Amino acid sequence: MEERKIVGFAIDPEYAKFIHSITNPADILGKPEALDDLVVLDLSYGNFAGIVASSFLAELGAEVIKIEPPNGDLARKMTPEGIMIGDAGLAYIVEARNKYHITLNIEKEEGREILKKLVKKADVLIETFRPGYMDSLGIGYRQLKEINPSLIYCAITSFGQFGKDAEKFGKMTGYDLIDQVRGVVMSVTGEPELDPDIPKEFKKPVKAGNWMGWYVGGMWAVFGILLAAFYRKRTGKGQFIDVSPCEGLIAIANYLMQYYHMTKMEGEPKKMVRAGNFDYAVFPYTYVKSKDGYVFMSGFTDPNWAALCEIMNRPDLQKQYPTIRERLNPYNQPVIQKEIEKFTTQYTSEELLKMVLDYSKKPDRKGTVVTGRLNSPKEVLEVEHFKVKEMFVERKDPNYGKVLVQNSLFRFMSRTPGRIKWICRPIGADNKFIYQKYLGLGKEKLESLKKEGII
Repeated sequence: MEERKIVGFAIDPEYAKFIHSITNPADILGKPEALDDLVVLDLSYGNFAGIVASSFLAELGAEVIKIEPPNGDLARKMTPEGIMIGDAGLAYIVEARNKYHITLNIEKEEGREILKKLVKKADVLIETFRPGYMDSLGIGYRQLKEINPSLIYCAITSFGQFGKDAEKFGKMTGYDLIDQVRGVVMSVTGEPELDPDIPKEFKKPVKAGNWMGWYVGGMWAVFGILLAAFYRKRTGKGQFIDVSPCEGLIAIANYLMQYYHMTKMEGEPKKMVRAGNFDYAVFPYTYVKSKDGYVFMSGFTDPNWAALCEIMNRPDLQKQYPTIRERLNPYNQPVIQKEIEKFTTQYTSEELLKMVLDYSKKPDRKGTVVTGRLNSPKEVLEVEHFKVKEMFVERKDPNYGKVLVQNSLFRFMSRTPGRIKWICRPIGADNKFIYQKYLGLGKEKLESLKKEGII
């Protein structure tokens, strides 16, 4: 058997060179797209879970047709401080990539007939309306699967399509914060409950700083859609996908539910208390203050904790909290955190990084310590690593001017990488192209439909 080369903490230059040669972002435009034969109708309205789902499909090559009402999707107006670029807010600009935009009023009979014709040509339909709304219009999955048996129909709502809560709260179907409060993760997000130095009024649940419910829901939806597409390729059959974003959050809540369940079985049920920057499963695994901001600091196993204490020249700390058991005690963690900060606040993040890297090169090191600076948006854009990997792309768009957005996370697929082809499109910008391509509708018919309020 050939002996494998082990390369300490550094990446083997030859390996890195090879991977770069097959995933170089400069070569993307010459490669095929994974989903270039997939046609997707996105009927999401005022709900970024559906919009996010179609964004991922679009950057992988699917022909995504975003269907808005004649006045546009409410989601276009969801933007910080009311900032708009043309007819789109900042959040919509980020998630409108590579999509064709048409308008259609599905509340009018002729609009519904047009949708049915488009469905015959489509592979996937995504919608975020309240449960049963599309069905009540005669264009739900029950009706559309008769028109196109291979259709993959994905419905995304906060409460799902059935059950007591769906019946009771079904109209509140598109709110990210509902997804977060029902998704259990928010119950442990916020200032730590057991830190005696934090005033009681600050010890309350805190939502994620981004639309975590919507984004998690959208990503689970994509996963389901791609699995359904794989199944359809083998069988020719489509299917219905019911996505509830809060359930997506529950699915990634690591040990929160298990902790409650196990303590309940043992007698007294307990919920995990809010940990803030602490972690009651691994510690230290936390953010601490530095001279110029905040840094991540990790050294939770016994050898790694010993290494951190050696770097800080604090053998007394290692002696006081020698094992994982002592360090995972929720009442000990605020004390340990403050002792670590007595050291880290004396140095900048770069100085701390140098100490850790220098220590890692010592032949007699006791373990491994990991550190990293907490970056602001400004600092993220200045990180040379992200520049080399083209984490962001800047496009000059005739409708929206010069816009910077995150690049496709799938850009490093060696054969079928994702890509950003265009940023956004104005409301109804592609009516002529899409309606002509799929339904053969000409200029006069489109003008008539527009006058009637159908497109």
